[in-house]
Amino acid sequence: MNIVEKIKALLKEAELYHSMGLLDEAMGKYKKTMELIQGSEQLKSRTNLVAGISKKINVLEKDIHKIEAAADKPEVSAKVQDLIKKLFTAPEDKDQDTVALDGAIALAKFGQHERALLEFKELLAKDSVRVVAAKNIIRCHMANTSVDAAVDQYEQWLSSDLFVPGELNKLRFFLESILKKEGIEKELPTSEIQAAPPEPTIEMPEIEEAKIEVLAIKKDEDHDDEVLDINSIGITLDSGPRKGEIVELDVSFQSGNVISLLITGTDTDLIELFNVGETLHNIQFYSPIAMFGGSGIVDTKTHIESGPRRGDYSIDLKVVST
Repeated sequence: MNIVEKIKALLKEAELYHSMGLLDEAMGKYKKTMELIQGSEQLKSRTNLVAGISKKINVLEKDIHKIEAAADKPEVSAKVQDLIKKLFTAPEDKDQDTVALDGAIALAKFGQHERALLEFKELLAKDSVRVVAAKNIIRCHMANTSVDAAVDQYEQWLSSDLFVPGELNKLRFFLESILKKEGIEKELPTSEIQAAPPEPTIEMPEIEEAKIEVLAIKKDEDHDDEVLDINSIGITLDSGPRKGEIVELDVSFQSGNVISLLITGTDTDLIELFNVGETLHNIQFYSPIAMFGGSGIVDTKTHIESGPRRGDYSIDLKVVST
């Protein structure tokens, strides 16, 4: 392929990416085209080509700025926040505290972190959901890329009498595992009152035989925090041009055995994989203590209409067996 054909191919790819909303990818193709043109002194009409591509880059930059400006205003009105809680909280047979917890998680999933944090903090006064609310407070801080806030929050809990030492050990282990996943090695302080190490979340068999019934993980049905924490999952695409590709998705929030995932709205291959009610098999689950295979049922699939993740999808996956 000669240089003219390479330029034409790159420009076609850039236009395609732009039309699909893959703006960063489009920008990469335009910049690669510019480098190719500027490095070929014998190419005819170099000046006109550079000028034409510069205009396309300017248009693309405006689109990127629009998206960034929208992301800078994540909070929606209180009325819309109340609607989010109402629509995405199913009381079923749950107690009042668990319903309130689900409502706060719904707000957090839709990027309403400020109000979600307030509601999670109110739930710290409730024995039955205290630890799981605290874990989601940490997740909220990390979702805002505020590592310092997450660590500061843990240290504040450490100096208070809100949690018993065993609970603080769980929170320290949980935060350290999230930091480690982000490539941050940090040893957090421990409680001055050294309690016996908490019992393992689950009795792990040999890793190569890791067949766990997640629904049976709870030691006490009234304490969701005893469910195994899952940081991320790996899932294999079974159709389309990316068939066979393994995609890793971070878990944004967790309530009991239901994990929440966020998928970019432009990732159509992945979005089409999740259909409500369908069971997905051969999922790799990554927890702080092990990696194991399992399956899950797609509980909800929601197109986000407002906030910083507008246009993306929120998926709730119920882990049923491993």
